[in-house]
Amino acid sequence: MGRRRIRAYIGLGANVGDAAATLARAVRDLGALPGVRVRGVSRLYLTAPWGVTDQPDFHNAAVALDITTREQPEAAALTLLAGLKALERDAGRRQRARWGPRELDLDLLIFGRHRIVVERPPEARSVEAEIDPAKAARQLEVPHRDLGERLFVLAPLADLAPGLVPPGWHEPAETARDRVASQDPSAAARAIGEWDSASGRWRRR
Repeated sequence: MGRRRIRAYIGLGANVGDAAATLARAVRDLGALPGVRVRGVSRLYLTAPWGVTDQPDFHNAAVALDITTREQPEAAALTLLAGLKALERDAGRRQRARWGPRELDLDLLIFGRHRIVVERPPEARSVEAEIDPAKAARQLEVPHRDLGERLFVLAPLADLAPGLVPPGWHEPAETARDRVASQDPSAAARAIGEWDSASGRWRRR
């Protein structure tokens, strides 16, 4: 089987410690995964926490990756997801309650034009799987099941691909961002930095 190239989009989030530095390191680490090349990095956003509001604001961003693989799409997506979870553990992610603080959160948002629903192997599960039965049983769903309703991922995704219509959608990312922002002004995502590829970090506004 020949090699194929797939464009993937990853959502990044953190609100523990120096979150901006953690996300910048995650961008560099993503580019070091086998068969992965970073093709774009969004602005850095400050967003209100989701679900559990009694915690620090999050820093969020998104990254576009080119994945070169010989695997079938489902297997390739699981390989990438396992890499994301390993990076979370390397960043010190601890077991916490759902929607609680995060040292690093990496979500596979979109994987080319593929719609994927597949059981996660142990290496592709969140660290919370051991304490949260819902996460232990959760399947990988791509596009990410909550992507269309969460501004903290829609805003950075629209930076990278405003006209992208994810598989199964009927609107581009930019339109979805504007729709969600208008429905819930309290969920505002404020851009606070621009990615500087030379230094490998965000330049603060």
